[in-house]
Amino acid sequence: MLRIIDSRTGEPVEAAPARRGLTRVHAHASGLDASALRVLLVADVLVRVLELGGTPVWAVLTGDRQQPELRAAATGLGIRPFEDGRDLATGLGESQVIRVAGERGAATDGTSPDGAVLVEVAPVTGPEPPTVADGGVRDPAALRLALLAAPRGTPVRLDTDALDAADRSLARWRRAVAGWARQPSRPVPEEVRGRLRTAWEDDLDVPGVLRVLGRVETEPGLPDGARFETYAYADRLLGLDLVRDLGSLS
Repeated sequence: MLRIIDSRTGEPVEAAPARRGLTRVHAHASGLDASALRVLLVADVLVRVLELGGTPVWAVLTGDRQQPELRAAATGLGIRPFEDGRDLATGLGESQVIRVAGERGAATDGTSPDGAVLVEVAPVTGPEPPTVADGGVRDPAALRLALLAAPRGTPVRLDTDALDAADRSLARWRRAVAGWARQPSRPVPEEVRGRLRTAWEDDLDVPGVLRVLGRVETEPGLPDGARFETYAYADRLLGLDLVRDLGSLS
């Protein structure tokens, strides 16, 4: 069961307190920059975790600047679409509302109901990567990985070194996944599945998920078919297209 730290109280709360009850994930971001994209990315991962647990989710976005441009950049980053949340008067009887916002936009401003759980996202600093600013050629999944690699409450500096490191990790994992896929399939070991779920259900600890994958990559005695299924399973949360290179190895 996913538990999230409410930034207003510092206390953990259940992200889906009612079984099969609707949870609204309300992202609030404005402008076209990496900090706004990080807010949407955290909201996207939150939606994915809830859906993996069988919770119905209503994902909405509000903001007052550059919303079409922000939505287009988010799509390029593999973030699934959010509905327009400007008119929230017609709610669907949700049992939980979780608001995801940048630290400077975290104060209650009328765009989310009183009592909503607040998830604050720290800013991104450094030069704007080309995938944000001008549709450059860098793989958007590398930017996604660079933003996912740090806890959401920790500021991220996006510079050439950080993006190059993400590029290398992504390329290595995709090559490995393509190679493992050529071996007989094996189920995800229950112990590994448990470690993954424990990480992402503990306040959305995505860096913990990445650490589990790092151990699976080199864990002795684990069949390659099980490594493949583990990475494919975790990628339902991460959204890094880790199976992209299947069939590309000669």
